[in-house]
Amino acid sequence: MAQEELRKEETLAMRNRLIGQSCKLFYSEDPVKIVRARGQYLFDENGKRYLDCISNVQHVGHCHPAITKAAAAQMDVLNTNSRFLHDNIVLYADRLAATLPQKLCVFYFVNSGSEANDLALRLARQYTQHEDVVVLDHAYHGHLMSLIDISPYKFRKLAGQKEWVHVAPLPDTYRGIYREDHPNPGQAYADTVKDLIEDVHKKGRKISAFFAESLPSVGGQIILPQGYFPKVAEYVRSAGGVFVADEVQTGFGRVGHHFWAFQLQGDDFCPDIVTMGKPMGNGHPLACVATTAEIAGAFTANGVEYFNTFGGTPVSCAVGLAVLDVIVEEDLRGNAVRVGAHLKDLLTKLKARHEIIGDVRGVGLFLGIELVIDREKKTPATEAAAHVVKRLKEEDQICVSTDGPWENVLKFKPPMCFGMENAELVVQCIDRILTDMKASDLKLEKEDI
Repeated sequence: MAQEELRKEETLAMRNRLIGQSCKLFYSEDPVKIVRARGQYLFDENGKRYLDCISNVQHVGHCHPAITKAAAAQMDVLNTNSRFLHDNIVLYADRLAATLPQKLCVFYFVNSGSEANDLALRLARQYTQHEDVVVLDHAYHGHLMSLIDISPYKFRKLAGQKEWVHVAPLPDTYRGIYREDHPNPGQAYADTVKDLIEDVHKKGRKISAFFAESLPSVGGQIILPQGYFPKVAEYVRSAGGVFVADEVQTGFGRVGHHFWAFQLQGDDFCPDIVTMGKPMGNGHPLACVATTAEIAGAFTANGVEYFNTFGGTPVSCAVGLAVLDVIVEEDLRGNAVRVGAHLKDLLTKLKARHEIIGDVRGVGLFLGIELVIDREKKTPATEAAAHVVKRLKEEDQICVSTDGPWENVLKFKPPMCFGMENAELVVQCIDRILTDMKASDLKLEKEDI
């Protein structure tokens, strides 16, 4: 029997009563009730359409018919755990292997990016027999206790930094310690990791892993300087540690020219462990750890079985295979290149018109606009960013969110089917809102005089 749909007010009242208050809603002052979605569009209970610039999880588009069909067909036949022999898990692992460097050839399937990163931590410690971890400032690697411990974005608000966690500067060439004018920021930032490792050794401790998002997202949509990862990997490996690339936000072709964002650091660069999640199942809970035969062998040698009840089920792998098919069949990487470049170009032109835009950065359909009160001082325009997000939703039915340590970066990680006309509309609307804000500020200044 069909469930009767609740009025928005009833849904909100029930949510406030039944769901933990730390589980936040988008637009908490006036939430949008979304009842269906397709492609890059969301629809509320009144049929109003919103353009979605937020949902990187729905990688190939909301409710893609090919994904729905694959999931339903497999669910109708079999959905057991992965202890039973089945084709889907090996076929899917084989397809993933074809996208990665040859040495990343062993896979562990899990349900979320958090589970993947937790397992990566276990693999690194088992292989190296060391405990300590180096992470980037403002990093976020997941919500499990082990990952809050290695996520400065979270632990600074909670119990603080553990003695086995070491935080390296975020390689942000816009507002970091080494900027665009530095002759070799990649090397300079890598050397901060080298210095950190030396400090760790002086304390009699040893590094198990360096963890980094291939493009830091919570840190503010950061594009890392060239040469950074290869040099860091060299320093970490010489200290007996391994390099973990967190691709949970950025994998599966979002950057366009490459399938994985770590590949932006050069064709010769290969991490020791790669974690993946969010876009992998297009909304279905599917994640994975890819690693080398040596690291996997050390994990097996501990004599403890690794079993994940829902990781790599026939349905999950059918969904994963369908996502890979759609990426190729609909040339979504090519779309990310074309639309992403167009969007970045339009936003860069907008920067010339609006002093409040301090920086436009990104690659493919992973973009950020950093708003600042003063371009010289780079003072974060946090309130202005929130104002833009609010007006885009209320006036234009466009869903955008903010990120960065000061929540002043407008971020764009839309479904990969995002079109040229979508990019143009978003920029037109941001232009109008920023022009209005500038006019309002001038009016207030005149009134003050």
